[in-house]
Amino acid sequence: MAGSWFKGRMRLAFAWFLCAMSAGLLARAQSLPLAARAADAPVGSNFVQRVQSLSPSAYDQEVAAQILAGNVPPFLRHLCPVTMTNVAGGTTNIATIFVTPDYLAIGTDDDFFRAPMRPTTAQRIANQLSCILPTRKMVDAIYSAAEVKLAPIRIAPSTAMTTVLVFAQHNEMVRAQRLESLAAHPLGALVAGHQKDVVICPQLAGAPGKVAIYGWHRTNGVAIQPLYLGHAASWVDYSQCIRLVQQSMILNGATTTVAQVLADSKLCDVLSDQGVVAQPRYATGESTSQPAATSRFGESETNFVIEPEVKAYINSPPAADFAPDKPVRLIFYALPNGNTTAQTLGHKMQPGDDWHFDIQHIAAQTRFLRALITNRTIVLICLEAGSKSWPAWRQAHGDEGIPAIIDAVKARWASNQVEVVLTGHSGGGSFTFGYLNAVSAIPDNIERIAFLDSDYAYDAARGHAEKLISWLKGSPNHYLTVLAYDDAAALLKGKPFVSAEGGTWGRSHAMLKDLGAQFEFQSRTNSAGLELYSALDGRVQFLLMENPGREILHTVQVERNGFIHAMVAGTADESKGYEYYGARAYTQWILP
Repeated sequence: MAGSWFKGRMRLAFAWFLCAMSAGLLARAQSLPLAARAADAPVGSNFVQRVQSLSPSAYDQEVAAQILAGNVPPFLRHLCPVTMTNVAGGTTNIATIFVTPDYLAIGTDDDFFRAPMRPTTAQRIANQLSCILPTRKMVDAIYSAAEVKLAPIRIAPSTAMTTVLVFAQHNEMVRAQRLESLAAHPLGALVAGHQKDVVICPQLAGAPGKVAIYGWHRTNGVAIQPLYLGHAASWVDYSQCIRLVQQSMILNGATTTVAQVLADSKLCDVLSDQGVVAQPRYATGESTSQPAATSRFGESETNFVIEPEVKAYINSPPAADFAPDKPVRLIFYALPNGNTTAQTLGHKMQPGDDWHFDIQHIAAQTRFLRALITNRTIVLICLEAGSKSWPAWRQAHGDEGIPAIIDAVKARWASNQVEVVLTGHSGGGSFTFGYLNAVSAIPDNIERIAFLDSDYAYDAARGHAEKLISWLKGSPNHYLTVLAYDDAAALLKGKPFVSAEGGTWGRSHAMLKDLGAQFEFQSRTNSAGLELYSALDGRVQFLLMENPGREILHTVQVERNGFIHAMVAGTADESKGYEYYGARAYTQWILP
């Protein structure tokens, strides 16, 4: 009997040893896979000032963009091991998970802001960083393992508790509290007790649109907040924050993932006190599977939703095209009014097909560009407003969240050198002007801006000319292309449908005049009636089509190689293998 007891104890001790060794080896390499923090990224207090007047949706977008772009304190990037155990069927399971030492924050070690956010936003961040949100049992284990146990600080309930100002007020109170133990336990030590956790649990599968909250442990180890699913997922107050758990973990000395363990009825109890968690995530609208590859060109396609009401589609070339020394060019194409992403991408027409599938062919034109431009990896991102109208979307949601949409997508390539192109057709140009309205200056990594008969919203009074001029002067690698036709002369059912000033013909000439005050333009008109105005050695081009036949040439400009030309105008690839307003050069690249 004594011998059996001794052998059992030895086996347990050996298991602990193996797990500790494995955890020790793994822990030394565990960190969040974030980009380096940019030198000009806002510190926590500046970020608060920047977002305090934003809508909740725009605030969440900005939080996600900052975190995924790498604006995270250095101490928060290195994960802490937490050991958990259970006994099942006479077997002791020993698990080691790796967690952020504090809650997700924006800024530097000296000035950071713990950022409350919606669970859907937290889930998108977790997905990008190969992480998961904790279970209730994990939260308890983290509290038990914490070097620093802070007492919860409450703020009297009010309608203001869901505002950024109160978020910041509570963050400052916790900062002062943490300072008291900083000398003995520097930043990076595991700390708990000061916030509630957004958690995952089995009940979420039957409660779509809800958030699960748990924690805020008193110093006696008892949580103030029992597991609660009474709030809608849109609810965010100062007390709830996000701690990430790395998906990769150790169980009984072997590496596995948290999701696999939670889905296993025999093992889940080591991480969950509620049994199996089959869906260990919040629904974000973003695919959690590997992108699907098309059979003919080896591309990958990913569809997801960016709040509020933006459908994003990413078309990437084969993985072999992503070389470490090869810049990634992200082409953001904002869709025209009334068009779906599928219609924008296009396909070979079959009897009965909607005519919209044959007027842009952005997918085929992108494939042409990939064959033409070999020193860049070209990724196409189609952005579709939920209302299928970017002007209507901007009216409903404003402009301030648009840069965060760009940043949220761009963060997927945080480890690459990234160049950004902003373009769109028709109402899609409104997205670009919304972006210009939202930024004080156009960032240097915006390599190209192109308006494909889409500059209706151009307004010098909004600073558009000033920002474009400054951006063009800022680098010889900045390009602007404008395509338009004389829509003021066009007739719809025998009648004009735009004014001389309000259509793209009028807006393009207004932009040309404003830029002409700073840049010297050369002009010529070809035999087809195409007026070409060029400046800065072709980096700025206005291609304006006369319209003596009073036709509607709105989409024809895109279809007839307009997208291709707008992406290479002013470079050595201009007019190679195609002619603007000539026959389709991309026919072989159109999928059925």
